[in-house]
Amino acid sequence: MAPGLRDRSPGPFQNEISMRRHHSLEFGVAATVLASIALFGACGRNGDPVLDLPPRDRNDTDGGPPDGGLPDGGAPDGGSPDGGAPDGGRPDGGLPDGGRDGGTDGGVIITFPDAGGWTFYGTQNGGPQAVVGVTSDPSGNIWVAGGTEGLFLLKPEETRFRRYTMADGLRPYGYMPDGGAPPGDKYLSVLSVAGGPPGTVFVGYEGKPPGPGQAGCESNWYSPHPDPSIYKSGDADRVTLQAGDRISVVHYDIFTGPGLIADEMEGREKLCTIRRIAYHAATNSVWFGANHGFAWGKADYQGNPTCDGQYDCSGVLEHSHPAINICADETSGCPIIWLFTGEYFGVAPLPNGDVWFGGVGRSTLFRYATLGWFEAGRQTECSSPACIANRIDVWPDAVAEPYYPTPSQRVDDNVADMAVMPDGSVWIGSFSNDGLAHYTPGRPTQFRPDERIVDPRGHSIGLERDSTDGSLWIGYSYGGMARLNGNVYTPYDYRVFGPALTQGGVPDIQSDNFGGSRRLLVAFHGGGGYPGAIGIYVGP
Repeated sequence: MAPGLRDRSPGPFQNEISMRRHHSLEFGVAATVLASIALFGACGRNGDPVLDLPPRDRNDTDGGPPDGGLPDGGAPDGGSPDGGAPDGGRPDGGLPDGGRDGGTDGGVIITFPDAGGWTFYGTQNGGPQAVVGVTSDPSGNIWVAGGTEGLFLLKPEETRFRRYTMADGLRPYGYMPDGGAPPGDKYLSVLSVAGGPPGTVFVGYEGKPPGPGQAGCESNWYSPHPDPSIYKSGDADRVTLQAGDRISVVHYDIFTGPGLIADEMEGREKLCTIRRIAYHAATNSVWFGANHGFAWGKADYQGNPTCDGQYDCSGVLEHSHPAINICADETSGCPIIWLFTGEYFGVAPLPNGDVWFGGVGRSTLFRYATLGWFEAGRQTECSSPACIANRIDVWPDAVAEPYYPTPSQRVDDNVADMAVMPDGSVWIGSFSNDGLAHYTPGRPTQFRPDERIVDPRGHSIGLERDSTDGSLWIGYSYGGMARLNGNVYTPYDYRVFGPALTQGGVPDIQSDNFGGSRRLLVAFHGGGGYPGAIGIYVGP
């Protein structure tokens, strides 16, 4: 929530709810899982009554995959290839497998297709096994989020990636009050990237997964046995390329320190896993879409290890979210879960600096540039009709605010990505809902089915507007990608890319104008026994 708005209240809010539900998503033949987790956080709303809540589940582990949402991206085990088809996968319908064994990494690599306007780079170029995100900076450097393998760089005119890890200075953890590193083992998983000024990239991390009996990073700070290696994990860095391909790193410790929030005088640590990042140069802003809500960062922040989360030196403001109240079950007089929020994969700034955000339950136009952080947060979270109208239910529940939907009445949006159009409207993709949504403020949401192209098993998880003609590029969770220009879909499926690239999802698409012409940058995550890759499109 926006600082100054209540995020925990005394009394019953001392026992904060932290519940999880799973949305599994097949990224391809091998059934790799995206754990898109809906987080039920107990945040109070400004001016709203305090409700009695059931005791909090102290064990915040979800029993499933790590919260990064994607395969761990770890290096291959070095074993010999088995000479056969990937195990456990969906049949490929008799198409050639698109890859070959015996690569330099001891496993499968992809033989890339000869597709007009496209160039591909993969593990044979030193890239990661799993590609989670891709971006560029104005110097033409291409940066890749490689999960637990780290951050990867492909410089202009080069064909081989450089890899960066904690040994090179990446810092997927914050600072203790004295400026030191938190005790305990550190965890690295790079989930999101956004190009900044020349030679600079903003990097988002996954929070450290909890051990048995431990609370996860969102609620660990409030647990009976807080572990700083968990609650200080994740967040984001600004990484700048230096001479000799070295990097300098400034860490964004996304929390609010002690003494600033009336109901949380001890401080607040809730945001840790950064799902998506966006940079807005005109407002000197970097936006973090995270596990529980979203946050703002000062793009040219210089860092201050001993700041301890104070407003004047932390370089961040956290957090806000378009949350709602929901019923925990179907009974009459149902127990209320006091505010349902989480997983902000949708982050799309408008040219003026206001930002669209989309999460598991609701989306919002956060009017940061128009109103400032605090008032924009109030208008996202308050209980007035105007605020309710700004909590957009893209795929509508059976009941709307001020009513509390039961589980059977909910249709969770599970927003996967957003793309802003010149008229201020926004295209929205979902991990769980078919097709695309197109929302224009003040108008009914339009829905466009797309099951007639690519593969009906795929959902729209990566979106990008093309500056050349205003068309929309769509990355699917399975089957490849497509381009939507007006009412015309152009598929880029196995017939264009071959089956290997299309076994996994396309979780991120970005673009730039390096060299004076548009480049489209595509993250092929990898799946079905094949590693990930990036594609660069310079065609019309």
